[in-house]
Amino acid sequence: MNPTLRQMRAFVALAKTGNFTLAARHLHVTQSALSGLIKELEQTLGMRLFDRSTRRIALTDMGRELHPLFSQMIDDLDGALANIADHAQLRKGIVRVAAPQLMACTLLPDAIAAWRRQYPDVQVSLVDSPVEDVTTHVLSGQVDIGIGPERDLPLQLEARALMEMPFEAVVPPAHALAGRERVGWDELAAEPFISLRGQFTELLLADMDKRTGAAVRGLTLKPVHEVTFMTTALAMVAAGLGLTVCMPYAAPLVRQHGLRMLPLGAPALTRRFLLYVREQRTLSPAAEAFSGFLADFVAARGLRSDASASSPAP
Repeated sequence: MNPTLRQMRAFVALAKTGNFTLAARHLHVTQSALSGLIKELEQTLGMRLFDRSTRRIALTDMGRELHPLFSQMIDDLDGALANIADHAQLRKGIVRVAAPQLMACTLLPDAIAAWRRQYPDVQVSLVDSPVEDVTTHVLSGQVDIGIGPERDLPLQLEARALMEMPFEAVVPPAHALAGRERVGWDELAAEPFISLRGQFTELLLADMDKRTGAAVRGLTLKPVHEVTFMTTALAMVAAGLGLTVCMPYAAPLVRQHGLRMLPLGAPALTRRFLLYVREQRTLSPAAEAFSGFLADFVAARGLRSDASASSPAP
């Protein structure tokens, strides 16, 4: 005994209208097709659901009992299908994103504002965190997407290339290096250096070794201060406590502190940023659309190099 959805829709339409012509018109079928569906349903259930006469159509006792049940089932199904369609067509949804604190207060607010202009009904929830916590948020399921610098890929995570950009030196406007077009790492190393906690300095030196094939002779970076957030490092540079390096996307915050950003060379070091997602987990339509939107957004800002566009994620 398995009534079909078409049979139940026919039953509900006829029960509501009490008229074969109106019910058939509502379902966009012929009257004969509607009559056939009602007969099939009654045969399936083994009982009559309507009393028919030349003047009227009325529900039987069993029909009156089934009517609210079938109506609720159809309403629930139609509601669920409409909800799925809204998500698929980006009329509804939420995207949960984790990003390093500096990116979260510079690049991403503009990206989210641009997204909302195009998809006003899809919310983006931003979690700002220390860099090393981004993948943890993804693994725990707290967020759909994590954005962070390239690292050894944890188990159960996949990565997609987002952008690649060079490190730049950050100096006060009155500093002796401020008038330069480009600064070398050896010149930066001669100044008090403000670094981030963790492996920030070690990774910079390791990148130099990879780029040059050997460690830059005599070059060491010995931080005089190590802080958790780059926003703190920038404030310390503005106070004259030393120099630091950061990514070009931080330019708005650098300008707020009245500082200058200078290209770094000898060697030029870049940092790849990836979108991290859980392995073998299908993103929601909203999250999938936002990841593509973000890639286009950073490309339009000139932040995505050819290398990041073509290189596969590790």
